[in-house]
This record gives sequence, structure tokens and C-alpha cells, in this order.
Amino acid sequence: MGKILGVCTSEKKGVQKVNVGKIELVENHGLKGDAHAGDWHRQVSLLSWEKIEDFKNRGGQVKDGDFGENLIVQGIDLAKLPVGTKLKINEIELEVTQIGKECHQHCAIYHAVGDCIMPREGIFARVLSGGLVQINDEIEVVE
Repeated sequence: MGKILGVCTSEKKGVQKVNVGKIELVENHGLKGDAHAGDWHRQVSLLSWEKIEDFKNRGGQVKDGDFGENLIVQGIDLAKLPVGTKLKINEIELEVTQIGKECHQHCAIYHAVGDCIMPREGIFARVLSGGLVQINDEIEVVE
């Protein structure tokens, strides 16, 4: 069992996301109003809080959403979950579709501190059933 510590979104691609605290996840779409939402396999991005804290402890100065993550999750090592894993937050059900991503061009974080954790620690999911998600909601691995 884990906990949601950040709910981040942005209206445009190519910019850092902002922690809005609460948002609706729409079935087979993603976060309502998020630039990366749509009918594809990367509707929601998730990143482990512990990995962000480790990055900060190594000198990285980042805030919620700087890696492009939608949901910051404490208590689950997300990158170790296999593709196909189901996650549940309240009535929301997500299915993990991708672990990590290729970084075609180094982001602003990489240029500032020489590293970015999203390509190797972030995961992506599609929304099987939607609902509201907010900070302090519990998240669990279903299978």
C-alpha cells in the first residue's frame, strides 16, 4: 500500500507540471486538462517519492512536477512493477503500460544537475476506470 503525495498537471507539453493537489482521472484519457492526456498508452505518469528524495539528497533542486510526473507515490517502488500491473486509487483503476522512457533530448533538469530520473524510474499507465484523486489518497497494487 502506498500514498499519493503529489497530483501534478500542465496544460502545455514541454513545460514542468504543477502540483494541483486534486484532479479527475478520465477513463481511457488521463488527467482532465493535462497536455499528455489522450487515447494512447501513456495517459498517466507516476514517479516514486523516494526516488525524488534520493535525487534531492544528491544535490538536485526540484519541486513536484519538475520531472513531468502526474502522480508522486510514496511506499511503492514503481519502476519494479511489471507492465500489466493494476493499481487502484479509490474507484480509479490504472494499468501499467510502460516502465521508463527514452529521453530524446535532455530536459532542463538534466542540464541543470547532470541527471534526470524519469527515463529510468518513471512509469506510465492508462486509466481503466476514472474518478477523483488527491493528495493523501491510498494507492495499492492489485495484481
